[in-house]
Amino acid sequence: MGPPTVLLVGYNGANNTGAEALLQADLADLRAVLGPDARLTVPTLDAANLRRYLHETPTLRIAPIPTIFFPAVRRLVREHDLVVLVEGSAYMDTWTPALLWYFLWATRCAAELGKPCLAYAVDAGQLSRLDRWLVRREASRTELIVTRSQAATERLRSWGVSAPITATADNAFNFQPQEADAAWLRSAWPEAAAGAVGLALVDFSRFPVVVRPWGRAQDCYRWPYYFAHSRARQRAGQALAAGYAALADRIVERHGRPLALIAMEELDEPLARVIRGRMRHPEQTKVFSSREHDASRMTTLLRSLDLLVTSRYHAAVLSMAAAVPQVAVGHDLRLLTLYQELGLAGELFVSGGASPEMFTAVTERVERLLADPEPVRDALRRGHQVHAAAARRNRALLAAFARDHGWEGEPAWAA
Repeated sequence: MGPPTVLLVGYNGANNTGAEALLQADLADLRAVLGPDARLTVPTLDAANLRRYLHETPTLRIAPIPTIFFPAVRRLVREHDLVVLVEGSAYMDTWTPALLWYFLWATRCAAELGKPCLAYAVDAGQLSRLDRWLVRREASRTELIVTRSQAATERLRSWGVSAPITATADNAFNFQPQEADAAWLRSAWPEAAAGAVGLALVDFSRFPVVVRPWGRAQDCYRWPYYFAHSRARQRAGQALAAGYAALADRIVERHGRPLALIAMEELDEPLARVIRGRMRHPEQTKVFSSREHDASRMTTLLRSLDLLVTSRYHAAVLSMAAAVPQVAVGHDLRLLTLYQELGLAGELFVSGGASPEMFTAVTERVERLLADPEPVRDALRRGHQVHAAAARRNRALLAAFARDHGWEGEPAWAA
């Protein structure tokens, strides 16, 4: 058989650093296994954003799809030999159930059209009762599910998913930034050399994104998807910004550290700018957004930090190669699972929210890490070695899957 045509179904084109790093690592694996002549297609709701970091070639195509995606996805599945789910947050409805339905619809279409379907280093998290039933029914049609944690495998099994499942680690552990971006950071933010602290935050009050026929224009992500909105949620968002602004000022005043407000997804940028606007020392702070900077630059920034406070899973993952001491503020199972695997959940994971108790807990952990970071650095180094080794198994599993379907891999896959 000749090189296959492959459809990569993920959260592409959203100016999301983690999704971009994952896509780049997945493309490298597919090229190594299937060879340079395999024709790869990346569907997206926003082709312009995707083209910022992904360039089309005769064997790499960007396929715009509408927000009502069902017919377009079915057509794309029909046109390809292999469907690969490449979004880490595949089996969860934390952000929006619509994204889950997108992945399950692609899986369903593949099964009905007789196309092999592989879920590649994905996760499983909180689900409503309806969505657990949908996952059990549709994900069971997948030929192979590779999860990025054993906990995700156990969740899928507990929901009754019957497809073959194996656990490795997130493929973003295989992502490497460009060496030239070290010079970019020194030029863009010389203050980083003074031991910078980064805050990679999420406004939890805006999620989940819901499907409705109409809503406030300022809440519209893309019709018919709207951010959650209420007076209580608005107050929670304001409290979150005020609390983090106070933490940022404390870090500047007590420790003399420059501060990076890191928007790992473009949706995080408004919160970062509100925090900066509320600070007493905004001149000591710089906003870095995935709207402006690609995954290579954002990863370079993350690995330059002396300390990270993160609500973004991939900020934790991408910073671990440099053993950056970190505190997680999480509202779903992804960061909690990662910290449990690292043995740091009890010590450095804080449940998300905007309560005074949450900010007290975060502040205590920040002070402890600034005073004595080495024990946590050691744990992160050990954890990174384990996760990076597990992530390297992804390519071998992909190669075995390809061979089972008659697509011979290139010798480079085993390197």
